[in-house]
Amino acid sequence: MREARNILELIQKRGTQNLPLERVYRLLYNPNLYLMAYGKIYRNKGAMTAGADKETADGMSLTKIEAIIEKLRQEKYHWKPAKRVYIPRKDGKQRPLGLQSWSDKLLQEVIRLILEAYYEQSFSNFSHGFRPKRGCHTALQQIYHNWVGTVWFIEGDISKCFESLSHEKIEARLREDIKDERFVRLISQLLKAGYLENWRWNATYSGAPQGSILSPLLSNLLLDQLDKWVETTLIPEYTRGERRRLNPQYEKIKHSAYYQTSKGRTEIGRELWKQVQKLPSQDPDDPNYRRLRYIRYCDDFLLGFIGSKAEAEEIKRKIGEFLSQKLELKLSEAKTLITHAKTQKANFLNYEIHTIHENSRRDTTGRRCVNGNIGLRVPKEVVKSKCQRYKQHSRKVLQRTELINDSVFTIINLYRYEFRGLVEYYRLAYNLHTFTRLDGVMETSLTKTIAAKLKLSVPKIYQKYQTEYELEGKRYKVLEETIERPGKKPLVARWGDISLKWDIKASIEDEKKVFNWPPRTELVKRLLADKCENCGASGKAERIQVHHIRALKELERYPGREKPGWVKVMAARKRKTLVLCESCHQDVTYGRPFRRVPKSATG
Repeated sequence: MREARNILELIQKRGTQNLPLERVYRLLYNPNLYLMAYGKIYRNKGAMTAGADKETADGMSLTKIEAIIEKLRQEKYHWKPAKRVYIPRKDGKQRPLGLQSWSDKLLQEVIRLILEAYYEQSFSNFSHGFRPKRGCHTALQQIYHNWVGTVWFIEGDISKCFESLSHEKIEARLREDIKDERFVRLISQLLKAGYLENWRWNATYSGAPQGSILSPLLSNLLLDQLDKWVETTLIPEYTRGERRRLNPQYEKIKHSAYYQTSKGRTEIGRELWKQVQKLPSQDPDDPNYRRLRYIRYCDDFLLGFIGSKAEAEEIKRKIGEFLSQKLELKLSEAKTLITHAKTQKANFLNYEIHTIHENSRRDTTGRRCVNGNIGLRVPKEVVKSKCQRYKQHSRKVLQRTELINDSVFTIINLYRYEFRGLVEYYRLAYNLHTFTRLDGVMETSLTKTIAAKLKLSVPKIYQKYQTEYELEGKRYKVLEETIERPGKKPLVARWGDISLKWDIKASIEDEKKVFNWPPRTELVKRLLADKCENCGASGKAERIQVHHIRALKELERYPGREKPGWVKVMAARKRKTLVLCESCHQDVTYGRPFRRVPKSATG
């Protein structure tokens, strides 16, 4: 049986050479692909969320993989309808989300691995959503480094993109490269599997369910046609001229300044030079100079244009026509905006983006050094909304009562992780320092929460936990809780040492589109060992399964009584999984004493 890595490398090679894929369906018979897929998705938050049935990652086994493969061999595999739930959106509306069954997730990940290996190297460099080695930061860095001088932003949003994807368009796109009707039909059946809402089945005539593992790649496959059209047709049409012509007014005043200075009229010359320094040296309205740039992240895209507003309107119209006529998609009129880059700010990936216009900032030679550069900002609403979470309809900062039963170590770590995650996302913003306000609000909430837990005053919390910490030559006043461990480094939870220093990175390194598929994960190796980690029984005697829990904190739910042995094992390993035989797994699931003696007790 071929290794999954070797199979994907061969598929990638065919994609690089623009050769069609043939006899793909039979690759789904290889269990090694399922083991790789399992190793990639078992950590996902949704792994323990049930879909239309009760199946989750808990109880995963080699037998389950064999059952899926057997159904595929007989072409009797049926996708289960997604269970539809709704999650709130920022605008107050609700977004539909489809929850898939575990077996469907596993098979989708196998299909995704195959399609990604084949198509990834053919996707546009302007696309950054749901792709390996790319993301929000690579998209924003590309804008920052390459969009200097932008005059107009065209903010694009495709209305109900995932819900509106044409099944026929997706199938036709797949058939261009994949010469295996069974494989394409399997994906088509997934798209048409429907969904359950209030336990009633509903047909799906278009779209790919949000929450599906395969949906982002299928949307990229379809929207890649937009990327290629913009890249090969629209950008060349609206890009001309090597450089702007000289500004006539700038040249006229500059020559006058030279003339007056040469005649000894230094005061007049000095005043003229001051006027020169306020003007651009090149003509910003040069009709023979145009530049168009483009970036896309999933269903949101942004164009930067140097030219007139009338031409920007024309670009917007042409994109809308292409989406409607070629992809059967529609631009959202409310969210597709034309923004003046110097006086307004575009919103993309929850950043504010604008072209900096600042005459007072100069380099060592006296030249304006930031004019025309792209500025990335934290929106004011982000800081305000995050602060409000800790205030809840009052101006007074509140404690978080839901955390009072947790340990001080856990509380400090939770606050730290929440703040650090937000800061690291906005690390590219030059006004990152605005999070100082949130830092203070969160610290007040943190100290009040610990004070409520320990029934102490806030000043006493500072006396008990405040210390100094040095990082990269800078000293911070921090709140710190340490858990000593014999023979090991102590565990430390620390609040207050996260820097708010802007870090844009000087350049973007061009990464080769080469996959480095990881070797088998530790969990997959434990599963393949075919041995119960509790009683030592082998898979020959009884089916081996993997017990999953949602989070490690579930292992702390035994106050006032001794923890079972399996809990101690998982806690010591800091793992959310335990490989067990079927009997031991049932005992763990139903909270019964083990019917088999653990191997540690028998020596």
